[in-house]
Amino acid sequence: MIKSVFTRYMVFISLLLVFSFALLVITLSVMVSDYSERAKETALTAAADQAMKAVAPYLGEDEVKDIPDAVASGVRGFAEVAVSFVYLVDKDGTLLLTNDPAFSEGSEFMESALVESIMQNSASYKMSRIENTFSEKRFNTFRVLTAADGQSTVIIFSSLSSRATSMSAPLIRTLLVGSVWILFASCLTVYILLQRIVDPLKSLSDAARAFAKGDFKKRVAVSGNDEVAEVGKQFNNMAAVLEKNEEMRNSFIGSVSHDLRTPMTVIQGYVDGIRDGTIPQEKHAYYLDIISSEVKRLSRLVNSLLQITRMQSGEQKYTLTRFNISEKARQVLLSLEKRIDEKSLDVDFDNEEDLFAFADTDAVHQVLFNLMENAVKFVDRGGTFRVRLYKDGGKAHVLVENSGEGIPAEEIPHVFERFYKSDRSRGLDKTGTGLGLYIAKTNIERMGGSISVSSVPGEYTRFEFDLPLADEK
Repeated sequence: MIKSVFTRYMVFISLLLVFSFALLVITLSVMVSDYSERAKETALTAAADQAMKAVAPYLGEDEVKDIPDAVASGVRGFAEVAVSFVYLVDKDGTLLLTNDPAFSEGSEFMESALVESIMQNSASYKMSRIENTFSEKRFNTFRVLTAADGQSTVIIFSSLSSRATSMSAPLIRTLLVGSVWILFASCLTVYILLQRIVDPLKSLSDAARAFAKGDFKKRVAVSGNDEVAEVGKQFNNMAAVLEKNEEMRNSFIGSVSHDLRTPMTVIQGYVDGIRDGTIPQEKHAYYLDIISSEVKRLSRLVNSLLQITRMQSGEQKYTLTRFNISEKARQVLLSLEKRIDEKSLDVDFDNEEDLFAFADTDAVHQVLFNLMENAVKFVDRGGTFRVRLYKDGGKAHVLVENSGEGIPAEEIPHVFERFYKSDRSRGLDKTGTGLGLYIAKTNIERMGGSISVSSVPGEYTRFEFDLPLADEK
């Protein structure tokens, strides 16, 4: 059983080509043969008519010698041109003239009854041996000449073949040779085309096997702009995405392991110190507060991971309702009042009119809190903290900005990635998990909005997101 796609299609197409060319050759051969037969019949008919005109003036003569040699030669010449034999027979069956060396002029050629039969129904002897006159079947054309005195003569032009062999044989031979060469060229072309299709498929198969083993660096060689090349390009794009996802997965596991191990190590160290007496009694409350803070950090990390898992699996549900996003922003800002006062920040809350968004209130609260908390956390002491709400293009826009060092340009594209923390934030934010902005971006996009970040180092950092405006009631 043929398993290879290349072999299977090559055999199928080759058989199809052979069948098609065989059918074509047979059809053309039949057409050529038919044309050749018609040409042969035309040639014999023309020769017979010419011979009849040449012999007609001598029908009343009894002797062959009375037909001039020039006329006899002309009649023989007509037969040779038509590639045939000529037989001039009188009503008694005597052969008066011929160019066939097998018969002698003046001898009895056939019986008088047969001559009479031919004169009455020549069509029945068209393709025959003429009652065993000839040793093989011949293609025959007859002309009957009757003189005024009642003398009748039959002119027979007879050919060993019903076809014009001088023309049909070379044509059929040329047709066969040409068909063989065309078939060979067609099979070669099909072979090359199939190779161009199958080779990329083999490469795809090899790459897929490599992916199954965990090697996502394998790529497919792509050439051309056809559908197969497009499949190869898309496969390489998929490979790049898989490779990036694998890198992100490894980074994710490493980051989670680190963020889980660090607080657990701190907790274990302090608990062991309290239990074995290394930490004195009067310090227990202080270190228990640290342990509590680390437990809360672990709880936030686990909750964030669970939320990300729900988002990626599609289990995160959003209840979209109409609510006052301006009021929501004021509530979050008030919850950060203590931290704002500790840093002596200059707060600018810019909102000309209350905006009503159509989104999930809890998810928006989480986004607002995350962005504002980060802004307060990374603003320079005595700096500026700004929140602005406005509507534009059917969207409610929220802008959160703070002054300070800002974010380097090379780090901007990575801000919303999972577990990403800039070098500065690693030093200033000991409790963050690096998941807040990723969750914020996912929440906003799932609710039909968009979020962006811009920053000028040494001046400001600005986060802005938008959500659909709710219909006015």
